[in-house]
Amino acid sequence: MNIILFGPPGAGKGTQSKYLVKKLNAFQISTGDLLREEINKNSDIGKSIINEMNNGQFVNDEIVNRLIENLISDPQKRNNFIFDGYPRTLSQAKNLNSILEATNQKIDLILFLKVDKETIIKRIEKRKVIEKRSDDDLTTILKRYDTYMKTTHPVLNFYSDNSNFKEIDGSLEIDEITRKIDTFINF
Repeated sequence: MNIILFGPPGAGKGTQSKYLVKKLNAFQISTGDLLREEINKNSDIGKSIINEMNNGQFVNDEIVNRLIENLISDPQKRNNFIFDGYPRTLSQAKNLNSILEATNQKIDLILFLKVDKETIIKRIEKRKVIEKRSDDDLTTILKRYDTYMKTTHPVLNFYSDNSNFKEIDGSLEIDEITRKIDTFINF
């Protein structure tokens, strides 16, 4: 089962992705993790990623698409992905469809964790203390939230006509969100 999880930074995509990975014995594709991995390698790609992220921008589609394609093309992981934070742009959504089509795969479920800015601020402040994540600077997160909402709106429209597109109130408690997701995957 291939599932896409949408939601702004701090919406709980990572938490729900980890749950789904365990429940479905799936592979998580987290663009955030992939990008942080490149940054930690201190590669040229990693340096370019840091510049874009620090300016509150999303990383270049070409870089993200290349990283994603390598993972999706692995025959050992076919039809068993949880997409966490990808696709973020219309270009990425179209690219994902092309890769899946070329590898005879499809998206089974599309979940959008809808969360307002105030809830995100509270969560980020809490996460900053608990997880000590370097990419959780509030100013940067607010820029990323605004960019996310603007950039992802066309992607949500792209997928919203699908019968497998489900919107979930992302301001609910974690276990409530998980129960809602369970109702969609246990159909």
